[in-house]
Amino acid sequence: MRRRFKPKKKQLVLPRYRINEQIRIASVLVIDETGKKLGEMSNLSALNLAREKGLDLVEVSPNTRPPVCKIIDFGKFQYSQSKQIRLQSAKIKKIETKGVRLGLKTDKHDLDFKKKQTEKFLAKGHKVKIEIILKGREKAHQDLAKDNLKKFIQGVETPHKIEEDIKRFPGGFNAIIIPE
Repeated sequence: MRRRFKPKKKQLVLPRYRINEQIRIASVLVIDETGKKLGEMSNLSALNLAREKGLDLVEVSPNTRPPVCKIIDFGKFQYSQSKQIRLQSAKIKKIETKGVRLGLKTDKHDLDFKKKQTEKFLAKGHKVKIEIILKGREKAHQDLAKDNLKKFIQGVETPHKIEEDIKRFPGGFNAIIIPE
């Protein structure tokens, strides 16, 4: 029996922050929990100040000299960071590529049906990859296949742009169109 593995869900990757004793630099620029700059001080005094307030010392900008550290609650900070990343990924519009396959001998009725499908995909805002598959001796009539693909694309009535022009691939030809 063959096992099928489900792909794992992509987890949010948060940047790594050094906190408290993980900060090894001798002097750091400190910002308190209200956002007020406390200035440059030694690592130990900044750590003691954070502990007095019951908070953590978090290195937020490690590449600057001296590194910038904030006195904040690290748990709340991590939560707000993950929430921001989730909101950003939700705002990204995902454009799906739909596929329509034609054959060299595809009948007129079937072409009309596939044309309607293509128009429906374009109306929804998807990219459409149109392929014409050549089998066996049909591969000898590549010019005919290319012409059929051009006619099909020109017959699509929904306003569209050709993103990728007609290209040859081992099984035939394909082109990608997108809505205007």
